Amino acid sequence: MAILLALLLDWRLGEPPTALHPVVWMGRYLAWSGRGLTRLPPIRAFWVGAAAWLLGAGVFAGLYALLSELLGLLPGSVELLLSGLLLKPLFAFRMLLDEAKAVEEALQGGLEAARARLRYLVSRQTDALSEAEVRESLLESAAENLSDSVIAPLFWFVLLGLPGAALYRFANTADAMWGYRGAWAWAGKWAAKADDLLNIVPARLTAGLIGILGGGCSLLRLMREARKTPSPNSGWPMAALALALGLRLSKPGVYALNPDGASPGPLEVRKGLRLITLAGGCGGMLLAAIEAWGHVRIWF
Repeated sequence: MAILLALLLDWRLGEPPTALHPVVWMGRYLAWSGRGLTRLPPIRAFWVGAAAWLLGAGVFAGLYALLSELLGLLPGSVELLLSGLLLKPLFAFRMLLDEAKAVEEALQGGLEAARARLRYLVSRQTDALSEAEVRESLLESAAENLSDSVIAPLFWFVLLGLPGAALYRFANTADAMWGYRGAWAWAGKWAAKADDLLNIVPARLTAGLIGILGGGCSLLRLMREARKTPSPNSGWPMAALALALGLRLSKPGVYALNPDGASPGPLEVRKGLRLITLAGGCGGMLLAAIEAWGHVRIWF
């Protein structure tokens, strides 16, 4: 039941201090090991980037594997408590919702304020976005990050325990920092492909949760819309949200999901964030139930 405890800690307390946050440490390692990578010749950049990724993944997953072994020596209730405490920093549900709501609140102070706040959620250029496009972007990011920041780390925790959640979180952080085209096309290729692989199931699970809880949608249409995005995974939860709410969600010049849908307003943002909250909560409960069933099977 470590997932339930971690979800409760997240909802009540939010993120731990920066100095104690393992994802911050992952980011610092990636910033340090990534210096100069983009200046290397393509093939060398790929292999050095891959080696740096593997080293970092091995260190963080290995550390959590050691902690898991030590926890196994403790009484069950203490192991559960500490497992929940260690799992909590590896996902971020409350922070995701808070940041998305902050963009909508910033719109009340003007478009420029909202564009600036949106930069905390998305990597795209926000300077020229209209009010509707700001709302589209915040809903897209909330849906995508429901998979990346909540469902996926919990999914890998269920499969592989704390080392699995830590490995996923490292991979996702590496993709966020290195997984770009342009200068990072070769140096970040391994990081981008690893993140794609680890997100195949969680992205589709997240889309299923959003689709079902949003009233259902055609699987064929969901697949068609999801394929419009450059990423093989992020389009799934975003398309599910667009179809569930009957909205158009787009990235200017790149794709438009459910293009005949309505532009989101304040009411649609509230509905969208409520649906994402519900999907995240139900997904967490589902994965907690699977975790508990796994422990029952081990006991018997």
